[in-house]
Amino acid sequence: MSSGRLATIPFFKEPEIDLTPYETRCHWRRFDENEVLVDYDDISTDVYFLATGEVRILNRTQSGKEVILGEMRGGAFFGELSAIDGVGRSANVTALTRGEVCVVPANVFRQIVFASEAIADRLFRLLAKRVRELNTRLMEHALLDLRHRLYSELLRLSVPRAGHEGERVVTPPPYHHVLAARIGCRREQVTREFTVMAGEGLIDRTRGALVLRRPDLLEARVAEALREDG
Repeated sequence: MSSGRLATIPFFKEPEIDLTPYETRCHWRRFDENEVLVDYDDISTDVYFLATGEVRILNRTQSGKEVILGEMRGGAFFGELSAIDGVGRSANVTALTRGEVCVVPANVFRQIVFASEAIADRLFRLLAKRVRELNTRLMEHALLDLRHRLYSELLRLSVPRAGHEGERVVTPPPYHHVLAARIGCRREQVTREFTVMAGEGLIDRTRGALVLRRPDLLEARVAEALREDG
């Protein structure tokens, strides 16, 4: 029913709802690399839908230490929590690349969600998925040491390697300081663990990628560590 740009957003793709009345109430804008789109404790409540580009979501402690919660690419969205409860932003979102975003006011977002059972169900499932992922990471931080947290994070970031059965790949290869901020340690500790993993033949660097040679072994080690702590 809709032929405007809102209908190109994956989250809103639903034939039962006409998005035309909402088009003029939203706006599209481009952003630059390193631009802060939302910051911690901001009082804004808009929801941001990424059309293109990549952003990083992170928190900062009072001492300035950064904890990376994740990255998002085109097709994803953020800011829905503030749109739902009206509370200030719970994280910082900074652009890793140039891109474009559709900014949807909170009241428009809520109206669209309430107008479509299918879209509401999509939101519920996405929120449930994010809660489960956060629960997993909390458990890992509580029960696993640095080495096994690194194993888990590399497995989470990786995808199957085409043409190499049983291997997985992280592309582009992650910077050590970024991995450190994701798992709560120092860059030097990640570097030491990579040296050990390379010596064991668990990882390898190729052009533009980090290869996990034995992801099955990494998974088994994480499972064993969790059983021991359990």
